[in-house]
Formats: sequence, C-alpha cells, structure tokens
Amino acid sequence: MFKNRFWLTLALSLPVVYFSPMVGHILGYMAPMFPGSIWIPPVLGTVIFLYGGQPFLKGGLQELRDRRPGMMLLIGMAITVAFVASWITSLGLGGFDLDFWWELALLVAIMLLGHWIEMRALGSAQGALDALAALLPDEAERITDSGTETVPVSELRPADLVLVRSGSRMPADGTVVEGQAEFDESMITGESKTVPRGPGDAVVAGTVATDSSVRVRVDAVGEDTALAGIQRLVAEAQASSSRAQALADRAAAFLFYFAAGAGVITFMVWTLLGSIPEAVTRTVTVLVIACPHALGLAIPLVIAISTEQAARAGVLIKNRMALERMRTIDVILFDKTGTLTTGEPELKDVAAAPGVDADELLALAAAVESDSEHPVARAIVRAARERNLALPAVAGFASLTGRGVRASVDGRTVHVGGPALLREIGAVVPSALEATTRGWMDRGAAVLHVIDDGGSVLGAVSLEDAVRAESRQAVAALQQRGVKVAMITGDARQVAQAVAVDLNIDEVFAEVLPADKDKKVAELQSRGLKVAMVGDGVNDSPALARAEVGIAIGAGTDVAMESAGVVLAGNDPRAVLSMVDLSRASYRKMWQNLVWATGYNVLSVPLAAGVLAFAGVVLSPAAGAVLMSVSTIVVALNAQLLRRIRLNPSEVR
Repeated sequence: MFKNRFWLTLALSLPVVYFSPMVGHILGYMAPMFPGSIWIPPVLGTVIFLYGGQPFLKGGLQELRDRRPGMMLLIGMAITVAFVASWITSLGLGGFDLDFWWELALLVAIMLLGHWIEMRALGSAQGALDALAALLPDEAERITDSGTETVPVSELRPADLVLVRSGSRMPADGTVVEGQAEFDESMITGESKTVPRGPGDAVVAGTVATDSSVRVRVDAVGEDTALAGIQRLVAEAQASSSRAQALADRAAAFLFYFAAGAGVITFMVWTLLGSIPEAVTRTVTVLVIACPHALGLAIPLVIAISTEQAARAGVLIKNRMALERMRTIDVILFDKTGTLTTGEPELKDVAAAPGVDADELLALAAAVESDSEHPVARAIVRAARERNLALPAVAGFASLTGRGVRASVDGRTVHVGGPALLREIGAVVPSALEATTRGWMDRGAAVLHVIDDGGSVLGAVSLEDAVRAESRQAVAALQQRGVKVAMITGDARQVAQAVAVDLNIDEVFAEVLPADKDKKVAELQSRGLKVAMVGDGVNDSPALARAEVGIAIGAGTDVAMESAGVVLAGNDPRAVLSMVDLSRASYRKMWQNLVWATGYNVLSVPLAAGVLAFAGVVLSPAAGAVLMSVSTIVVALNAQLLRRIRLNPSEVR
C-alpha cells in the first residue's frame, strides 16, 4: 500500500514542485505559463492530499480517538494545515501568501517513503528466501526397485530414496545413505567453501552436490524443511514491533504538543500585536514545519539498513527487539554441543603399546571401523585418511552392540572398543598405556582400545567433541568488547572444563539437564546480568525464551524454533559478534537521527513563530521548507553510514 501510494504521489509531486512559484523563486527559474497552469499545483496537490495522505489522516484520527498522539497525528495535522492554507492562497482569500502545495506534496511523498522502507525492512530477507525457494528443483529422481523415476518434488515423501546427481540441487531435507560429494551450502550459510557430505550426513533442500552423485533418504519435505522454517521466521519478523519506533512515536508526540502549543501562543501573541494576517501566516508556518520530514525517515532507514546488513552477515532477525536489546547484553550463554563445538567426535590422540607403530595402529583401527556408520567410526576413518594412511583390507565385519566392532585383518581378528569390550575379552592394558588413557578419560575423552586376536592391547585412541575454530575467535572478540562469555552443557564437568579452558570461557555450567537450562539463565539474571542465550536444539528453547535475547544457531531443522528472537543462518558463532556490533551501531544512529530531526524543529519552530522578529530575524515559509529538506538529507546520509560496519564473520578481530 505504501509503495503504490508513494510512486503515484512522487509522480504527481514533480509537476507540483516545478510549477510552484515559491520553488521557482528559490531556484531562480520561471515555470512556463499557459491557460490553467496556475491550477496544476492545487489540483494535483488535492489528489496527493486525499490519496497519498489518506493513511496519515486515518491514522491521525485513530491516535486522536485513542488520546495517544504520535507520528500519524503529527503528519496529519501538518498536511491538513498545509492543504487548507494553500487553497486559501490559491483562491485569493484573505490576502495570505501561504502557498504550501509543493511542501505538502514532498511531505506526503517522503512520509510514504519512510513507512514503505519500514515495512520492507525485513522484506529484503523475505525476498532472498523467496529467491532461494525458487531455486529448488521442480522435479526429483526417485529411486525405485526397477531403477529411477522422475517425479514432481511435491510427490516426495519421507523415507523416499532420491538420486542427486553432480551439479543438481537437493529437492528436500535428507540424509546421505550412499556416496560422497562436496556440497555448496552458500545459499544457507553464506560461506562459499564447499562442505563434504557422506553417508549419515544431513543435507538441506536447495544445496548443490558439486562434484559427485549421492543417494539420499528424504527426511522432510514441503513445510517441514529447513527453508520453509526460515521463511516462517521471516514472516513472523515482519509482524514484530520495535521499541525504537515507539521511541520515534514518543518524539512525534512531544513535537505534536510542542507545535500545537507554539501555534496557539504564536497566534495569540501576533493577534495582540494587532496583525491578524501575520498571526495567521506565522501560525500556519509553525504548524506546517513542525512535522519533520527527517523524523519520518530517522528510524525506518536505520531499521532497513541494519536488517539488510544483518541478513548479509547470515543473521535473520525474527524480532527486531532482539537486535535492539543486544547492545545491553552483559553475558552471552552458549550451549556447548553443536554451538561452540561441532557436536561430532574428533580424533584427538593415538597411543601405541610398546613395539607398535602409532600410524600402523591408527590404520588398523580405521580399517576395522571402515564398515561402521557410527560417528566415532567415521571420525577414526577420517583421521586416518587425513594422514594419508593406507588401510589394510578387512573381512567379516561385525558390530558388537554397546561394546565395539570386530573384523578380520590379514587373517587375524581385531577388536576396537571401550571398557566393556576389555572386560568381555579379559584384556589387560599395559601400565604405560594405562597412564596415558587415564589422563584422556580425566578430561572427558572417549577412549577406544585396539585388541588383537590373542587378547593383547595394541594401543588406544581418544576422541572428543571437536571445538569449532571459529569459537575461539568469537569468545576472544566478545570479551574484548566487554561482554562475558558463559557455557552451559549436560556433559560431565571434566568435559566442560576442558572446552572452557581451550576457549578461555568466563563461567561454566556443567551436568545441566535440558529442563534446567532456563534456571541457569534465571540465575545469571538474578545477579543483575542481561543474558543472551545461544543454542541449537529444541531442548534449549526454554532458556532461549527466558533470556533477554534468544539466538538459534545452525541451518538444520531446529532453526524453526519459536522461542528464539534471532536465527543465525549458518553455524558460525562469530555471527553473534556481528549482532553486538550492529546493535550498538544502529542504536547510535537511531539516537543521532532522532536528535537531529527533533532538534531541528525545536530550533526552527520558535524562529517561524517570530520570537526574534524584534531583531529582524523571521523564518519565512520558504526558508523553513528548504531547511526541512536539508534535515531530511542529513538524516538519510547519516543512516547510510551503517553500511560501513564490517559484519563478515571471517573478518572478526
């Protein structure tokens, strides 16, 4: 509505401004005269007032009924006074020179633009997601008993198997069951680097298999996909309210009372001085210029630019209040698993028994685990491949539930497993090796032993939840900005402490049940701290809801959690820092714009009223209109400075 009214109003405003005698006098030109030309501003100005000004007139009446004057009433009063005064002048009544048609036209156009910008502040994110949804394939190759068949994506169902060829997009959320490929996930995470995905790995609709074909089991389709969840969040964001806009409304309410009071005083004083025409002229000028163009753009421009900047940094703002509150946060509470860490095991150490080579031990363990789909097995195999170790051939693989795995390697049986397997076989760990593995276990690592067919322990490997490299940068950068960092996890205390020491985290909450996470948030709040909670799972939602700011991290299905005010489209914790920087910068710009917009009026209204008339200083209607335009330009340029904020997570300092 605001967009359509703005463009038509802008088109009609051009001839109104051009044929305005006041503008011609200011700019030093003479508009061509022809029969009826003098009626171009009044006629088109009336259309602008009735059509373009309708939202403000209706809104002003509603604010008047509610006895809550704000921006709409201030705009409505200004354009109504300008409309009536301009018609009086155009009809030659009373001898007044109050030609405000061009000012009326520009005022309505600029206010429509401001409201349009505000309404589309999150529209750019919606547009980006719509474009992403449009990139989804229309058809998919479904695998059947007889081969493959091409079907519309709408016909896919969970548990279907689909073939995704090299260069093709994922038609739905799913899990890779066969094959391995590098996936381009930039449309979700914003990162251009491809990500390897193999059996057991989750893949998201819209991502691209760049170098190889994979077979994928469909897990979610349609409205249940991650993309659909993100789109729902953006729709909610468009309906969210903003405290900062309420701040602008309070400024508008102040200006309304200020202008109305100044108008009454101006009329009374000039009337007592015996100059009715001057009283009318001064009063009308006061009421017209009391409506600041700049105030109408002050907040919408900052909101629009900050939201756009956030989206480019991979931050989807579900509730603008979250972005505004972020500047006041004292401590950020990170959930450990899947947030500060990858949530997947990573090989940390290898220890071989006397007489056994460490690389040979790792290759042997990886060979035995190569047929397993367990995350621990994948971590061991991945580590061996990263070290370019040749894996021996295996046969007779067997999974021993709850204990480990077994396979035949070069004619001998080799077991890989934990303490339960040691007890079952009756194997004895060499004392030198036991001292090493005890240290691993003390810090919370998972320890697996490699045992040959004679019951001898050949060595052991340790695996831990991998800490994201980005987490170290994020924690250090937040602390540099005066924000404390805390961590919460259900893991054992020694595991949590190991991660905390690695990341230099200020406070740790360990062994916390999911249902009790919100209590820890409340505990921090009871100390007078304002808390932002960062989590990635449904179990975190009570804590996310209780915190001043709830932030969901990750591009999986949990991105749709309703309790978070902000969603980080990727899984990079450094994006939290982007929120802090952007929140502080946008708040500064909001106040700067409000101070400029309202300060201009506080100074110009008395001059327009004629308080310095005794000294020969009187602000004419033309001068007031020009200064208002300059004020608007200053506010717009000041808001644009937000684009200089560097929010790329990879550039965190």
